[in-house]
Amino acid sequence: MGRRSLSHVIGFDDAPFPLNYRGRVKVVGAVFADRRFDGVLVGEVEKDGFDSADVLAALLEASKYRHHLQLVMLQGIALAGFNVVDVFALHERVGLPVLVVARREPDYATIRRVLLERIPRGEEKWAVIERLGPMEPAEGVYVQRVGISPEEARAVIRRLALYGNLPEPLRTAHLIASALGPGEDPASPGPASGRSRGRA
Repeated sequence: MGRRSLSHVIGFDDAPFPLNYRGRVKVVGAVFADRRFDGVLVGEVEKDGFDSADVLAALLEASKYRHHLQLVMLQGIALAGFNVVDVFALHERVGLPVLVVARREPDYATIRRVLLERIPRGEEKWAVIERLGPMEPAEGVYVQRVGISPEEARAVIRRLALYGNLPEPLRTAHLIASALGPGEDPASPGPASGRSRGRA
C-alpha cells in the first residue's frame, strides 16, 4: 500500500488553567482540509483525569467533519495537566491514526515519578506512555504514532508546518484554546514573527 496523503486533519490542544485549579478544562480541536482551516470542536476534560480519549472520541463521532477526517493530532500525550490520552483506545474507537507532536523530548523520568506518586490512576497512564515508546525526531519536532508510518508522519508535518515546526492544526488549536483561558497566549511573541510557542 502506498503512502497516504492524510490531508484532512484535526489537531487538539487544551486551554490554560490557574495553578491549583480543580475541575474541567476546555479542549479545542482545529479542523483542517489540507492547509485550509475548516472548523472548530470544543469539549471539556477533567484536570489530571483519565477521560480525554472518551471525550475526544465523542467529539469526533458527533462532528459533521467525522467522515472526512483522516488523522488526529495531539499537542503532547496529556491534556489538562496529567489527563493522559489513551491513544490506543482513541485509535480503536474512531478508526483514525493518531499522531502525538511535541516541540521537545519529554523528561520521562520526571513524568513517571509524578504519575506514580501523585496522580490518580498514574500506573494506567504511565502504561499508555510506556506502550507508545520514546518519541521520535521528525521534521524539527518529536512524535509518537499509532496507525501511521514514520514516512507519513514526516510528510504530513512537512506539509502542514507553515509558520515554524508545529503543524498548523496544532498551532491553530493552541491559539484558540489560549483565548478560552486568559484570553491571550502569554507565550506568543506577537504578530511580527508569525510563530506561537506552545507548552509542548
